[in-house]
Amino acid sequence: MKKTVHLTAILLLLATFLVACRSSTVSETSTSAESEKKMITVGFSQLGAESDWRSTNTDSMLEALSKENGYTLIYKNGQQKQANQVTALRMFIQQDVDYIVLAPETETGWDFVLKEAKDAGIPVIIVDRRVDVEDRSLYSCWVGSDFELEGTKMAAWIHEYTQFKGIADEDVHIAHIQGTLGSTAQLGRTRGLQNAAREYGWNILAQESGDFTEVRGKEVMSSFLRQYDNINIVYCENDNEAIGAISAIEAFGKKVGPDIENGEIMVVSFDGINQDAMQYLREGKISCIAECNPLHGPRVQALIEMLEKGEEPEKYNYVAETLFSSVSEIKSITVGDKTYDVDIVK
Repeated sequence: MKKTVHLTAILLLLATFLVACRSSTVSETSTSAESEKKMITVGFSQLGAESDWRSTNTDSMLEALSKENGYTLIYKNGQQKQANQVTALRMFIQQDVDYIVLAPETETGWDFVLKEAKDAGIPVIIVDRRVDVEDRSLYSCWVGSDFELEGTKMAAWIHEYTQFKGIADEDVHIAHIQGTLGSTAQLGRTRGLQNAAREYGWNILAQESGDFTEVRGKEVMSSFLRQYDNINIVYCENDNEAIGAISAIEAFGKKVGPDIENGEIMVVSFDGINQDAMQYLREGKISCIAECNPLHGPRVQALIEMLEKGEEPEKYNYVAETLFSSVSEIKSITVGDKTYDVDIVK
């Protein structure tokens, strides 16, 4: 009888142990599945890697939308071709990602593919450059720089500097190396300069695209120098172009610097990411750089988190930026009713 009781007790304990093990296994499986379910899948189409700014921007996105932060990121480099980006977006739609992040090459030509994303119920976040579409509901929001304000601030700095030096507006002769034509950065920075040129009567001798690259910047500047002998300011729409332009100017036998009343050619630029450009700024070879902040990753992550909670973010999300200069005399500039400090770099 005692053996029967003992056997029954052992069987009961064994059954309890098996149930507990099964429960633990189910719980672990459930937790694992729940954890997997929480991963947010994002398709990111970057326009390319044409500049140091772009590479830094990509790194910021890859770091923020990482596995450690709860994301499965599908990254595609468009190699400066809109057709590649359209193909990437359609692939993301087929893969049924949770979100699409697009850094567009140019503003136009996105209506159809963005409508496909909307019809599939996939929110799209635009970063850096904008898209020009008839229906703004085709994308959830945008984050980036106010490129026209960047250009306007740079033009205000040039005006402050030439006035300080006593240089007449009609004696300002500008060679303008534009960015990739049709991109939001090019359009905004070009408008900023052209508006100021009309207001002050500056002479823009020539405009040509340098495609935001050092090689093209050098080629375009070399061409300008062969055509014009009175250039005293070069307005480059990014640092890489400025580095190329400086190389061309020095190869031509001219000196780069802010002393334009004594024959130097002053170079101004945008971005503030390239370390060589920042060193040129310290040396006075670049006189002013309008910052363009590339660290959009954390901002995009915050926008996705808002959308995940069912919140509606602002349509346009601007980043704060400053001016860097090696010219210590100009410590601030005024645009409209706002005054902006200039960071003096030594």
